[in-house]
Amino acid sequence: MHSLLLTNIQQLFGVREQSRLLRGKDLAILPEINQAYLLLENGLIKAYGPMSDLAELPETDAKVLNISGQTVLPAWCDSHTHLVFAASRENEFIDKIHGLSYAAIAAKGGGILNSAEKIKNTPETVLFEQAWQRLQEIIRLGTGAVEIKSGYGLTVEGELKMLRVIRKLKEASPIPVKASFLGAHTYPPEYKNDHQGYIKLITEEMLPAISRENLADYIDAFCEEGFFSAEETAAICTAGMRYGLRPKIHANQLHLSGGVQTGVALKALSVDHLETMDEAAIQCLAESDTIGTLLPTAAYFLRMPFQPARALIDAGAAIALASDYNPGSSPSGNMNTVVSMSCIQMKMLPEEAVNAATINGAYAMGLEHEMGSITVGKRANLIITKPVPSLAYIPYAFGTNLIDKIIINGALY
Repeated sequence: MHSLLLTNIQQLFGVREQSRLLRGKDLAILPEINQAYLLLENGLIKAYGPMSDLAELPETDAKVLNISGQTVLPAWCDSHTHLVFAASRENEFIDKIHGLSYAAIAAKGGGILNSAEKIKNTPETVLFEQAWQRLQEIIRLGTGAVEIKSGYGLTVEGELKMLRVIRKLKEASPIPVKASFLGAHTYPPEYKNDHQGYIKLITEEMLPAISRENLADYIDAFCEEGFFSAEETAAICTAGMRYGLRPKIHANQLHLSGGVQTGVALKALSVDHLETMDEAAIQCLAESDTIGTLLPTAAYFLRMPFQPARALIDAGAAIALASDYNPGSSPSGNMNTVVSMSCIQMKMLPEEAVNAATINGAYAMGLEHEMGSITVGKRANLIITKPVPSLAYIPYAFGTNLIDKIIINGALY
């Protein structure tokens, strides 16, 4: 039996007897214990409490780790990434500096189509190795659960190749991995003027093949002008739902696309991006059980207005934070940066940002019973920070690596 006892924790954050999706004023409440202990057993959280209660703990042969002066948080739950890709796109980064828009780069064969071409020419084994390295990198940065999307295949073979790589990551990964099928990422050139033909390919060929191999947990679509309309998104997601895949939708990134309302109508688990919101979209989301996942590093990288986090929180919407790790618009999986940027640019309180990146992120992946809080019985995936004066110091010191140690499944990683 593997057990580890952390003692003299300066602050133990995210302590919850029971999990619930947080919204409104509750998002700003991050329960903590000062001068705490935390007992981990067989990969799970076994017990916690103030150091003054440690003597009451039954006798244990746990290895003791005294982390006096340090802070412990639940690991980040990154519920929106495109971690599997074949090559970086820094040449497009230069195009953006020269003033080309996202749409202009896509029009000349860049963007998603660029990544799709690279996926086609990269063997599955190489894709896995590249993605495995990225996975190790984000774990070291404190991510304890991750969702990964397909969407750079855009053919039956390409999408299946990506989803098989994600399945291999799931099988090998020490952290939970969720898979989203995003065949509806853009239209391949040969279907540019035949939208129904590509939708038919998704619904009649890709989805049955994905279902046969049990390759996905969720279905996603890029609901956006020039990509998939609200009606097309609804048709694709409805087809996915027939195969047991719950929708998670790219919504309202570049325009008021109707993606939020479509997602809510479909009871989507989340609608993600939300850079472009009006009062109707905010209210629609606030009155639903759908989570709004905000991706501030994508807005930053594309020089777009940041998501209206304050308006969403104040309206009562449930929000999560994620990295959107991808080669085109957010080439970083660093959730510490996401949390910091949310405070600096979206005026979220540190407690709100941590909750949105942990417990609400877990809900946005269907992992709320396993991840996202310091709760007895949950997986012991944790961040131990270097000594910090307060929680606020973590997002405040945005350029400093404040992670001292990572614990995955109850053991030092």
